[in-house]
Amino acid sequence: MTEKTPVDLWFDPFCPFAWVTSRWLLEVEKVRSIEPRWHVMSLTLLNEGRKDVSDDYRRRHARAIELVRVVVAAQQKYGDHVVGPLYTELGTRLHNEGMRKRPDRLRETAERALEAAGLDLKLADAMESEEYDEVVRASHDAGMSLVGLEVGTPVVRAGANAFFGPVITRVPRGDEAGRMWDGVLLVTAFEDFFELKRSRTREPRFD
Repeated sequence: MTEKTPVDLWFDPFCPFAWVTSRWLLEVEKVRSIEPRWHVMSLTLLNEGRKDVSDDYRRRHARAIELVRVVVAAQQKYGDHVVGPLYTELGTRLHNEGMRKRPDRLRETAERALEAAGLDLKLADAMESEEYDEVVRASHDAGMSLVGLEVGTPVVRAGANAFFGPVITRVPRGDEAGRMWDGVLLVTAFEDFFELKRSRTREPRFD
């Protein structure tokens, strides 16, 4: 049996682009020999001290860290294996079901996700606690240290190859997912390659 390549992804549950990329990685897992592993980062921490971020953007993401805390609380209680499934339950509700636009119902979203993942609903209390912030920051810093501070979420590492993104607005599936993975690895493995970008004209789709 071919040994699988560990692929680490750093995400904030609140980020729609990280969500699409994460679902793509799950598609890649079906057609390439990879093993996705999940780590948190934080849009709230990412925006700390950034002068190029508007007050409105900073305000809209100020509470994003609350769901990251819940993920870390679950990880600390149950182990690393619950991070991926809990992220799936959170992301499905936030993005596919539109709850990201209802910050007044974040607690409900967290509790529904915890219940669906078979985890203790009391972990939602971590939303309002700073108990896990040191762990959140350590995980966040670990991801950012691989790619520098000028990027955002998601961060992906495949072996010694780490990069921001890819930023995509639709989940490639089947062979398309595998071919895109091959292409991303090809260009990012070149040590003098740093940036390839075009203006985004579409919003993320979650179907």
